Amino acid sequence: MTEKTKLITPRLPRGFEDRTPGEIAAVGAMIDKIKGVYERYGFDPVETPLFEYTETLGKFLPDTDRPNAGVFSLQDDDEQWMSLRYDLTAPLARHFAENFETLPKPYRSYRQGYVFRNERPGPGRFRQFMQFDADTVGAGSPEADAEMCMMMADVMDELGLGGKYVVRVNNRKVLDGVLATAGVATDEQKLIVLRAIDKLDKFGTTGVKLLLGAGRKDESGDFTKGAGLTADQIETIVAYIESGTPAEGVEKGSNTHVIAVINTLAGLVGGSETGLAGVQELASIFGLVSAAGFGGRVILDPSVVRGLEYYTGPVFEIELTFQVTNEKGQPVVFGSVGGGGRYDGLVSRFRREPVPATGFSIGVSRLFNALKLTGNVTTAEPTGPVVVLVMDKDQTAGYQAMVSDLRKAGIRAEMFLGNSKNFGKQVAYADKRNAPAVIIEGSQEREQGIVQIKDLIAGKQAAAAITDNAEWKAARPGQFEVKRDELVSAILKLLAEQ
Repeated sequence: MTEKTKLITPRLPRGFEDRTPGEIAAVGAMIDKIKGVYERYGFDPVETPLFEYTETLGKFLPDTDRPNAGVFSLQDDDEQWMSLRYDLTAPLARHFAENFETLPKPYRSYRQGYVFRNERPGPGRFRQFMQFDADTVGAGSPEADAEMCMMMADVMDELGLGGKYVVRVNNRKVLDGVLATAGVATDEQKLIVLRAIDKLDKFGTTGVKLLLGAGRKDESGDFTKGAGLTADQIETIVAYIESGTPAEGVEKGSNTHVIAVINTLAGLVGGSETGLAGVQELASIFGLVSAAGFGGRVILDPSVVRGLEYYTGPVFEIELTFQVTNEKGQPVVFGSVGGGGRYDGLVSRFRREPVPATGFSIGVSRLFNALKLTGNVTTAEPTGPVVVLVMDKDQTAGYQAMVSDLRKAGIRAEMFLGNSKNFGKQVAYADKRNAPAVIIEGSQEREQGIVQIKDLIAGKQAAAAITDNAEWKAARPGQFEVKRDELVSAILKLLAEQ
């Protein structure tokens, strides 16, 4: 007696997911709308490979023999380390630098694809996920940043999210100027302060004050060490993050509000040249935003903090403003689905001359989830092919000819290729494929030169009103006959009416 071969348990690796036809179709439709906006703004597609040399990615690189902390890496046969890309921006910087002489400048491109993070997965946190980016490389003016913000707003409108989002804008130079004025000197303190500001939505002003001071203890008793700032320093930082709150009677995002915030920020940065430059950039951006009619959709928010060691100027974030219920059953704002900013230092890793760049990235999965919650997208299975049933095994050539005729007319079609001769099981298969119709040709139909067409959609609707099985068989709901040579035109008419 031979030992049975041990079967392998089919299981998906942690942090990865399969996608169904319905999800793929719905995400594809969403992406097509985003592409349409990008191309309307004059951006062109570019595609970079999943793998890059590890040194060109320049992030998450550990001080170990195998550089795979944060990224998935392997060593090629030439002993060069390669890693799966963790975002779409680092490969763009490499592509631009490598093709610097031939690419137009500014270089306007968009990219879509999967990125990979070698980190612990969790609820809603995957090791493979899709991003959709747009960037302008080689343009250092605020006009390029303003365009990104306006394009983000137009994408949200195109997806049916008008009135449910804001594009929040800030400038890292302003943040740096405020920190200098407040006397926050050490890198450690700066990092803690910036992280504290980033927690404003979660902890409120009171919680941020604790993080700026001695520290904060959460509900579980865990203690987070604070920045250890003085009362005066904390007051300056709090005045900064509250500067975005409009005065009573002033609409947030209006010209009056923007002017008030910019004037307040100019005072808070004091004599900092960096801070004043950032304030001027914000003034320029919002002058353009207002002139283009995007006021209220693109707003100035000093609490926006992104890419603590990455962005060099304006930063922006798309926030969806409708409420959802979190894991604790509490109502919360849905939050960010994408963002970006100016990153003037990235390409300079490859070239000595300064190369300014700005762009943004959309988290496709998170945005898709938002569209499902708002009813702007459905994951219903797409319509399947018309299925030609095999009533007589010795007539498969004729059935295949029907399929070929349908396909030549641009109709999705297939011949049933299963082993079952049972009519009911073949129709059940077509139902599971979400087929709009099946074609039936038995010996009697063949002799008469006709075929039966069963409209599965109409049949389901009619059958719902029939309670008696005999009545259902007699009525044959949704079924009709046509001449064989009229099959294609009949199916085209049926599909147009469904």
